[in-house]
Amino acid sequence: MSRYFVNCNLRVARREPRLLHRHLVDGVPAELGLDPLLLDATDAAFHRELARLFADAGVPVTVHLPFFDLQPGSADARIRAASRDRLLGAMETAAIYAPRRMIGHAAYDRFLYIRSFPDWAQRSADTWAAVLAAWPGHPPLCLENTHETDPQTVSGTIAALRERLPAEETEIVGACFDVGHWYSFAEGKKRDNLDAWLDALAPYLLHLHLHDNDGSFDQHLGPGQGEIPFEAIFAGLAARQLTPTATFEPHTPEAFEAALAFVKAKGEFFGR
Repeated sequence: MSRYFVNCNLRVARREPRLLHRHLVDGVPAELGLDPLLLDATDAAFHRELARLFADAGVPVTVHLPFFDLQPGSADARIRAASRDRLLGAMETAAIYAPRRMIGHAAYDRFLYIRSFPDWAQRSADTWAAVLAAWPGHPPLCLENTHETDPQTVSGTIAALRERLPAEETEIVGACFDVGHWYSFAEGKKRDNLDAWLDALAPYLLHLHLHDNDGSFDQHLGPGQGEIPFEAIFAGLAARQLTPTATFEPHTPEAFEAALAFVKAKGEFFGR
């Protein structure tokens, strides 16, 4: 399996086909973003044709599931139902691409549920379990940290979901550690708590999201264009004998080139 992927927002690529070129022609493995605007504007035939192009080109893909406004652990049953239905529809589309991984957002909101995380996690687990049940044999689901500041809320969400699943399926639900979100939204630069995050996620870690920033915001720079301590991150992974796959998330051509250069520099991790 490919050790790395590079993000490709399909809504943007539909408008700017040149973004598909670097994947279909240059053979760069892709993480396909399925946002709700794209899903509402396209049909299954669109995705079947695009999936055929990726398959014919021999380009492996992962899929990033929708996350805009979704709250799988909401205390409001109607919001949970809407989140579940959006994710169920996205799973149908994701299956067309036969992805190696699926990425979703954990989406814990500490401002709303700081006093009731255990209940929130159980509701979230119910939602995700229902979504996964709709696709028997689905690829691994990796839940990503976004605005969570405590890694235990991410690992706790995954643990609650694993408890809902048959024993043979628990290992295909895990974590996606987004280092850019950790460094900026979770104040990783200020708190200097990389080890705490790696320790909390280590039992579940399947995937990484790799991009850079200066700690002030989620800037989606290429590795080395910001201040994230990538050497410490990879040393921490090695010390814990963790070998997750990874997706780079550059938002500019310069960041894209920096990501590919990073892959070459880390050949021992990503393969040569």
